[in-house]
Amino acid sequence: MGTAVRRVVGLLLGFCGALVELPALAFSDRVVAWFAKVERRRLLVFLGVDSAEPLERQARRFLAVRALVGLLGGVVVAWLFYGLYWAAVIAWRLGTGELDLSNAAELGWTALAGVVLLFVEVQGILGVVALERRVAHRFLGPSERELLRQRIEQLAASRAGVVEAVDAERRRIERDLHDGVQQRLVALGMLLGRARRNPDKADELLRQAHDESARVLEDLREVAWRVYPAALDSLGLAEALTAVADRSAVPVRIDVRLDGEVAAPVETAAYFVVCEAVTNAAKHSGASGVAVVVRRDEGVVRVRVEDDGRGGANPDGVGLAGLARRVAALDGRFTVASPVGGPTVVEAELPCG
Repeated sequence: MGTAVRRVVGLLLGFCGALVELPALAFSDRVVAWFAKVERRRLLVFLGVDSAEPLERQARRFLAVRALVGLLGGVVVAWLFYGLYWAAVIAWRLGTGELDLSNAAELGWTALAGVVLLFVEVQGILGVVALERRVAHRFLGPSERELLRQRIEQLAASRAGVVEAVDAERRRIERDLHDGVQQRLVALGMLLGRARRNPDKADELLRQAHDESARVLEDLREVAWRVYPAALDSLGLAEALTAVADRSAVPVRIDVRLDGEVAAPVETAAYFVVCEAVTNAAKHSGASGVAVVVRRDEGVVRVRVEDDGRGGANPDGVGLAGLARRVAALDGRFTVASPVGGPTVVEAELPCG
């Protein structure tokens, strides 16, 4: 209902603007550009049409065509108010008893005429709105060269982001190996050295060395899992995410429903979005639970991870920023909503069609 009201108001303002814009075409380019700016604002606020700022000649052509469309919109809106007027008159006569209800044929034809009028009016509003969109796209939309330039800039930015994300991941792996595995291997070597030098304590030291070797293997598995989980290739995304839930320090509820095949890069990106979000929730948010929902809808894989923690997550942090670059490399969309006090919601849309 709100959208319909905005459209009607937008058409009414467009009609009023058309009465002024037609004479304004004879003024300077600065005046024409100002009217074009006002029209762009009206299209965005009332009709949801986002357009680019036109050149001077483009603005004059746009206003000339847009004014004609505005006059047509005024006719449609006038027809709407005409119908509303007669609907109010009929309702008044029904309320006061002035309308003869015994003539069923007349009542039937009146109701049929009202329904037809309403249908024509709705189609007229939709048609004028669609025509406004086409005019805005034709005269204010970016050219093919501009679209190509924007696409090249997006690809260059995403490529740079991927390189940066790979470098950040390498640094994190090196840090994990240095601070975890390497330290444990040093401790293991020291235990074995002490066992050689102290035969009488060899049994106890070898037992400690055995326990340390188990912890080293666990750390290596953790690092390898963070680099790329083998379960993603062998068992699929649902099983890989189930493993993430099993390894999490907080309870994680997994709900994955994907119909059909999903490309490996999309599955990988979805996995790492969930993995990073769950890890952040366990380490920083103080959450008592995490809900993960993965759906495929109209050629897009939608990932949503929500925790009940205290919020305040920084989207520009290393982990989340890396996820944003990974998703952008696939022409996807990545958002983080984390108000103070929670909840934190991480969402990603990954094209797969």
